[in-house]
This record gives sequence, structure tokens and C-alpha cells, in this order.
Amino acid sequence: MPEQADPRAQVLIVDDDESMCDLLGAQLASRGFAPSSEREPERALEAIESHAFDVVVSDLRMEGMSGLELCERIVAAHPELPVVLLTAHGTLESAVAALRLRAYDFLSKPPDVDALVTVIERAVRHRRLGRESVRPGAPEADDAPPFEGIIGTSPPMRELVQLLGRVGAVDASVVLFGESGTGKELAARALHERSERRARPFVALNCAAIPATLLESELFGHVKGAFTDARTDRPGLFERAKGGTVFLDEITELHPTMQPKLLRALQERAVRPVGSDREVPIDVRVIAATNIEMSSAVDAGRFRADLFYRLNVIEIRMPPLREHRSDVPLLAAHLVDRFARKMGRRVAGVSPACMAKLTAYDWPGNVRELANAVERAVALTRSRQVEVEDLPDPVRSHAAVRPQPTPEPPEDLLPLEEVERRYIRRVMAAAGGNKTLAAQILGVHRRTLYRKDWKTDGDGRMS
Repeated sequence: MPEQADPRAQVLIVDDDESMCDLLGAQLASRGFAPSSEREPERALEAIESHAFDVVVSDLRMEGMSGLELCERIVAAHPELPVVLLTAHGTLESAVAALRLRAYDFLSKPPDVDALVTVIERAVRHRRLGRESVRPGAPEADDAPPFEGIIGTSPPMRELVQLLGRVGAVDASVVLFGESGTGKELAARALHERSERRARPFVALNCAAIPATLLESELFGHVKGAFTDARTDRPGLFERAKGGTVFLDEITELHPTMQPKLLRALQERAVRPVGSDREVPIDVRVIAATNIEMSSAVDAGRFRADLFYRLNVIEIRMPPLREHRSDVPLLAAHLVDRFARKMGRRVAGVSPACMAKLTAYDWPGNVRELANAVERAVALTRSRQVEVEDLPDPVRSHAAVRPQPTPEPPEDLLPLEEVERRYIRRVMAAAGGNKTLAAQILGVHRRTLYRKDWKTDGDGRMS
């Protein structure tokens, strides 16, 4: 029997069908939740303003206001409140629309009770962890990032992580669009790890790295004797990933002769190995990635429109690093620590002058370029922290284009102690109040922060 929920977990059910409200309420009450219900979405919005609910469970189709509109309004006013949507008319399009509106999850109606309880319990934990993390004076946590290698606290990265978490559970094809070096394969692995297929293989292929003559065999496999070097039967990538995820990088570089064959494999859920007269059923989720707009490739006649629509059920855009520069200190600290450990070097942190250079640079190669620059700097530095002279020439010599500042009046010039105080405050805010991480970014020992006369609250603000 599932573990009993915390009786204080407050669940608001919104459905214009009174019998469904009663049924769900009784089921949730029997599992230890404290359910309330509203039949009118407008009244539900009023109830949310006057009561601290942990999660909202709403029907998708209701009179007057749809569940999608209700979800949008709740998320806009209370982004920390999870919304689970239910529908008797479950379609992939509805699920995608719900996820894009940042619904916490999406279930068919009537929902399986155990599945609904699992989702609600997870949503309640999410809600309460969010409350705890912003409570002044809350203990700091050196938690690992939500997804391995995906690091950042900026709004674009928070939104990306939330979207990956939600899309992971939806067994639909995904296209990851982003510039080179933005972490598309990391995102694909994150989607796999959050899916029901996570116990099965994750198999990746770069469509531009394999000659067209070998690509069909690589994807679909071949039988003995199919060609000169085919000495044994060999399963293809789709068979090897049975039950798992296939990641097709640089999908727009797929050779035109392979595009109809891939389309047929996805439509029929079967592949024909090269040289074989039989088809092999496949069960995989396909995640594709590209650094150019797929619709542009379709318009130019380089990519089939029908394959584009088959793959592009959900599109996720990976933000370039220049759009979330505030994450550079966190990324740099993580990379310095990683490469120092790998090389066995006693290097900790980045000097303030060096960090200024890192945050001012545009990083056309994105996180991959930043990683290469930090790895080089850790290898070459003669100091205990990375300095400006350790950076590659393009980064070191880059000068940010800024409007010419007007001379500051003498009364606006600050003492050095105040300048230091403000810089540490910025770093603490970027680190979410985590003093260990802030110390790594600053290149100082954690105790140094405590020796300062300033006090900090749980959000990294200093007073």
C-alpha cells in the first residue's frame, strides 16, 4: 500500500463535474491528503488567494474557463504552486500545451489513483522544498544540480530545467535547438533520465559524422553478407536502444536518401536491416538536435517537411551563454574544480579581474568554449587561482563595448571595503546564498566569508 501522505498536504480539486470532485476528494482523503474542491475556476482562483494550497488538480475542459487558462493564470500569479491537469480527451497536443504553460504534470481522466497520488506527492515535495529554500535563515544546502552538468540559476536556465523535467515524462519526440556548445546532448540525457525509459539504453549518433553509405547500416543494422565487410549480423542503433532513447545530433545534416527511410521507421515502428527481407519492430523515443532552424532547412528543400513534423512534436530551445551571463561565475567555479581534480592541481577559484573578463566575453562557442578556456587556464596557471594572463587571447583581449561613463561625483566614489562588500553580495546572490559555492567562485576559503563583519540572510543578501 502506498505510503500515507502528510495530512497537512492541501490539495485543491477544480472540476465542473460535482461527482468527479466528490470521487477524487474521497480517494485523496483516503490516502491522507486534505482535499478541497471548487466547481468554478473563478472561485478556485479566489480560494488560492485566501488559502495556502500545496497543489492544484484541475480538469482540462470546463465551462467558462478551460484548465489551460486556469493553469496559465495560477502560474502567472503563483509560479511556485504546482498544477496537475486532468482530461478525458487526452491528446499529445493537449499535453504539449499544458507543459508549455508550465503545468506540473498531465494525466488522463479518470486518473489511475496510484499514479495521481504519486504525482501529487511529488508536487507537494516540490512545493515545500521551494518554500524551504527561500525561507530566511534556512540551512544552506550543497545540493547537486537537478541534472548532471546543467548548471545555472538565471531565469533562462531555471526555465530550461523546469521544462526538461516536465517533458522528460512525456513519451513524445523532441527537437533540441541551440547553437553549438549549448549542451544539447546533456539536455537529451536529462530527458532520458526523467523518462520511464531511464533503465534502458541511451544511444547517441551524430548524423554529420558518418558517411551516407554507412549511415543506414549504423541506424538499422545489417545481416551477414549484405556487403563486403558484413561478416556477421549486426543490430543497428534502433535495436540496441530497445526500450530506451535514440539521440540524433545534427539531424538537419541527415542525407536526403536516409530521410524517407527514417520517416518510415518512425511511422511503422520497425526497421529493415540492410540486406534483410524482414522487418524488426522497435520501441524507442527519438530526441533530435540541431543548431539551425529546422523550418529553414525545410523551406530550403534540404529537409523533408513530413519528417520535420514527425520529429518536432516538442521543441526545446537551448539558451546561448551570452543570454545568461549571470551563470558564468557558477559555471567557471564548477569547471575550475572539475579540471583541478582531474589534473591533480591545487587551483581554487578565479580572481575578480579574471571573472570580469569571463563575464564580459560573448562566448560564441558557448559552454563548450568556456570549458576549453577554463581547462587551459587551470593547466597553465602558476597561481592558486585562475588569473587574467591564464586565459586564451580572445578572452583576455576582449573589451566589452560599453557606453562612455560620465565622471562620478566625488561623493559617489566608494571605499574599497564597500566595493568588496558589494561584489561579495553579488556573488552570494548568484550562488543562491550557498557560502561554499560563493567561496569557490571568489577563490577564498569558506571561513574567510565568516570572518567578514557582514551578516547574510538565506537569499545571499548582506546587511
